[in-house]
Amino acid sequence: MSAVRGARRRAPYLNLLTRGGAGRIGAVAALVLYAFCPRAAFSQTPSPLQEWQYSAGVVLFRMFEPNQPDWRSQIGLAAEPRPAYEGARNYRTLAGPVIDVRYRDIYFASTGEGIGVNFLRGENYLAGISVGYDFGRRESDDLTHLKGLGNIEVAPVFKLFGSYVVSKQFPLVIRADVRRFVGGAGGWVGDLEAYAPLPGSSKKFVMFAGPSVTFADSTYMNSWFGVNAAQAAASGYRQYDASAGLKSAGFGITMIWFVDKHWFVTADGALKRLLGSAAHSPITQTKTDGVCDVSINYQF
Repeated sequence: MSAVRGARRRAPYLNLLTRGGAGRIGAVAALVLYAFCPRAAFSQTPSPLQEWQYSAGVVLFRMFEPNQPDWRSQIGLAAEPRPAYEGARNYRTLAGPVIDVRYRDIYFASTGEGIGVNFLRGENYLAGISVGYDFGRRESDDLTHLKGLGNIEVAPVFKLFGSYVVSKQFPLVIRADVRRFVGGAGGWVGDLEAYAPLPGSSKKFVMFAGPSVTFADSTYMNSWFGVNAAQAAASGYRQYDASAGLKSAGFGITMIWFVDKHWFVTADGALKRLLGSAAHSPITQTKTDGVCDVSINYQF
């Protein structure tokens, strides 16, 4: 019991969540302004970062602040050290712009989420569809380990997604999405995730965290982790058939510091563990990948 009381003293917003009133709305509104924190253009590529980390507070913001302005926009710059590709040991650092524009919580255009529409909206739920892109994988990313496997080309990705908040008193968000790769890797990928605000958050400093699992069909799995006969002959890897099923599990954390009403800084971190046939692929050098990113943003 004392541990719980101590956690609430360190996180005043949690007390506000259970008391109600105007103070609660103001504190939680500050907490979930992260709803509109964009991500860099390279966020569309496979990454240990969870999908929710691209739009962590959207459904929370709608619950606590239903009267939103028509337009919300943000711009910024981000840097992200990350694996060269899924299962790689070597890392590279990418940098790029962050852009996020939303109209009436219906239409959005984002470097992290693509272009889309939220076609179903309620007090504690949200569903939509979007189109983004995937950068694929090139042999030149790592000639030591990818030579002879060929390239996975850049391709559009269509995504159907939904989020649900348990309640105002218990702001756990459950999120799911299904993605279809048209060209490139091809196939279907799905995510099931959960996240929540963490103790220690305040109006100036906000934290979210949660787990995720990812599933994929055999087309996608074989594009990334399989080795067909021609690839085996060209690369020296043994022939390998990657099956559909659970691809990975991960955990992510996001932190946001609001400098003032316009400027804020975000930092994300995540770990992902490859599972099933992805983990046992001869292409996979390491089963566990980690990534972090930092961005400086301006909202208007």
